[in-house]
Amino acid sequence: MRFSIIIPVYNAEERIEKSLKIIASQTFKDYELICICDSCKDNSAEICKKYGAKVLEVEFHNDGLSRSAGLDIAKGDWILFLDDDDWWLHEIVLESIDRKINFAGEENLDILCFSFYWNGIGYKEPMSNNGNLFPNVWSKCWKRSFIGDTRFPEIHSISDSKFVEAVFAKKPKICIWDNLIYFYNYMRPGSITEIDSRN
Repeated sequence: MRFSIIIPVYNAEERIEKSLKIIASQTFKDYELICICDSCKDNSAEICKKYGAKVLEVEFHNDGLSRSAGLDIAKGDWILFLDDDDWWLHEIVLESIDRKINFAGEENLDILCFSFYWNGIGYKEPMSNNGNLFPNVWSKCWKRSFIGDTRFPEIHSISDSKFVEAVFAKKPKICIWDNLIYFYNYMRPGSITEIDSRN
């Protein structure tokens, strides 16, 4: 298995199909889709299954723990994370990433960092204004063997940045790739980001 795509899902029946349709349309088919339905009270799990996802139904109330559960069962050589209200920009995402990994050489790469849209702005280099990489998990492709047993902490809101910090502490071989791949649906009403900004 080349890729594992991990999506934490929370009551997403009205928004997740856009993400799933883009994944299903990928020209590169050597992947597994893992959806962790956390405390869902709607039809999210059924929708994910319709698109061929391996579905885990859990009661964590925590997206970091959901991602960790996905990592525990992932079989792919490389890991991609996606949020349930975000989407990839085209149908050749996996094909492009696979080509880039092959060009770099498996032995020369642990994390591939790609570009994204955030709040309508295209970050053509995945860097913040201070020159550091954005501490998110969804704008990167992670070598599963390099992640090893590192998992997300049981905290709310910033578990992804803590995971990034822990993995980067292992001094990975990184490639920064100017290729727009991901649309981050920043501050969607009801999203974790939007709710946290009020607290």
